[in-house]
Amino acid sequence: MKQPSESEIEALLDFQSLIESLDAAFAAEYTVPMRHHHNFVNPISDIESTLLLMPAWDNQKYLGVKIVTVSPENVNLSLPTIQGMYLLFDIKTGVPLMRCDAQILTNLRTAAASALASKYLSRTDSKVLLMVGTGALAPQLIKAHATVRSIEKVFVWGRSSEKTHALTEQLKNMDLEIEAVENIENTIDQADIISCATLSKEPLIKGAWLRSGQHLDLVGSYQKHMREADDEAVLKSSIFVDTMQGAPKESGDLFIPLEKGIMKKEDLKADLFEMCGSEKTIFRDSENEITYFKSVGHALEDLAAASLAFERTI
Repeated sequence: MKQPSESEIEALLDFQSLIESLDAAFAAEYTVPMRHHHNFVNPISDIESTLLLMPAWDNQKYLGVKIVTVSPENVNLSLPTIQGMYLLFDIKTGVPLMRCDAQILTNLRTAAASALASKYLSRTDSKVLLMVGTGALAPQLIKAHATVRSIEKVFVWGRSSEKTHALTEQLKNMDLEIEAVENIENTIDQADIISCATLSKEPLIKGAWLRSGQHLDLVGSYQKHMREADDEAVLKSSIFVDTMQGAPKESGDLFIPLEKGIMKKEDLKADLFEMCGSEKTIFRDSENEITYFKSVGHALEDLAAASLAFERTI
């Protein structure tokens, strides 16, 4: 059984190839059961931990499952909150083919999914990216967005000035102008694409700040009480999602406006299955339209990424 390291997985999955693989996967036939979600008592904390099981298979070659634990108390133990692994099997024999770290696979496929959506939704002349958030996903999102659009400048904002400047230093080897900023409101008008990857419970992006023609990419709020953009941003935008099944139920960015009656599920224009399965190459109606993409992740993305990585080790 192959057991590539985190660095090997990152080397195997260049964004151009990964984005193309996700595009093909969302247009093909796969079986993706509902993810299993189990809360359990953490013996060192009153806060529950979570076990997630995310299976998917392609009916021809591969079956895979991501096994993840989310332990909020880990922040006090200097450990990552999310721990897990991905297991890939031969669907014909059940033989295990590959095991790899779940976090690096998740970061890469999440960033690739955002870039895939941007390919269909952002203006083709987009050159400036605002990255909101400085975690492990942020550099991958920047690289992925720069793969599908000719990004020339990146603004980076984070709650911690130290982490923001550390990320800009980390990205200096990219052929991009990188600038750390202290204020979202004063910077957002300059951005063509705004990508958010945070754990914020209160909106960081205000609809009042948005200008026509922008593309908003929200990947951080993965629970019903979390939000990265406010109601006005929803009202001013055309809303797209990674999956119709998951995004409206799992993220506060859509769940809260739906509960409040700010929007209806019928207002969701398309998901990645529809975009990738269509003959259309652009899903924005005009250059002035504000497009809003909300991603919560999908097991199909993990399987497509793991399959590509495995085939490149053969």
